[in-house]
Amino acid sequence: MKVVVYSTRSFEKELLAKANQKKHDITLIANPLTDETTSYAEGKDAVVVFTSDDVSASVIQKLAHYGVKYIATRSVGTDHIDKQAAAAANIKIANIPSYSPHSIAEHVLTLVLALNRKILLSTERSKNFDFRLDGLVGFTLYGKTVGIIGLGEIGLITAKIFNGFGCKVLAYDQVKHQHTGIKHVGLEELYAKSDIISLHVPLTDETRHIINAEHLAKMKPGVMLINTGRGGLLNTNDVLQALKSGKIGALGADVYEYEHGLFFENHHQDKQKDCLLQQLLAFPNVMITPHQAFLTKEALQEIAQLTIKSLDLWQENKCVGKACACAKNCQKEATKIKQLSPHQS
Repeated sequence: MKVVVYSTRSFEKELLAKANQKKHDITLIANPLTDETTSYAEGKDAVVVFTSDDVSASVIQKLAHYGVKYIATRSVGTDHIDKQAAAAANIKIANIPSYSPHSIAEHVLTLVLALNRKILLSTERSKNFDFRLDGLVGFTLYGKTVGIIGLGEIGLITAKIFNGFGCKVLAYDQVKHQHTGIKHVGLEELYAKSDIISLHVPLTDETRHIINAEHLAKMKPGVMLINTGRGGLLNTNDVLQALKSGKIGALGADVYEYEHGLFFENHHQDKQKDCLLQQLLAFPNVMITPHQAFLTKEALQEIAQLTIKSLDLWQENKCVGKACACAKNCQKEATKIKQLSPHQS
């Protein structure tokens, strides 16, 4: 199979090559997929993309014109792909069903501990030989209540990590499974009782802006909010106002609502920077990382292996899991993907 991989990072090249074992004719390019770069896919059977790539209807139409029959994304989420356009063009889609959920869950804990214990401020002071303790008071995690919205694979591991710290864990999910140390509650109760809230649901029409002014008003004053899911889960303007008022005591995010075209690249020299993001980063109680929660050796290796596996299956004319929209029933599959409940994504 002839394949072009868009948005390839230096740390992926060796892993993709090793996973491929020369089975497919793969071209690795650093260019993102856009209307302008679709020409690289001419004569290819498949394209492999990332969440930052433009896989909109116009791009898909051009890919189909060039003969592309398959799109594989190196991510669990597929919200960056116009699945209806792919269905209309008889292009099959595959995602990564799951990969190293511990990597994401551990990043949640990293954000919580760093924010709580003021690690950025204390290390910056220490570099300047300023060893004062003023402004560095945190809180003990033991006994605190953590709310997990979305108890899928990542959410469940996150919950177990906080259980290990002696936290009380509340969870909201459409499907209720019995797990030791986790109490299922409604969103209202979760908002009202949680000291820390962590988001682990996919971005859908139903979950977009699940954190907004109305829901923020129901939370504890000084709540810590953590988002390693998708940026669109937060109404960023409402979150900004809650930070200003002190309703949110700390914000840790590995994603940003308007990160497309911004994250994964160096914008230090840009004369005009994202104003909303600048305002968020100006708060000492805000930590935003550049969509790196997945970025561990184990996760990258698994992503590479599963990406090549999708290509292998397609070459053998086999279906690739739930996110594979086959020509005859791709419309139905695309609809199914949109309706997945949080525990399935």
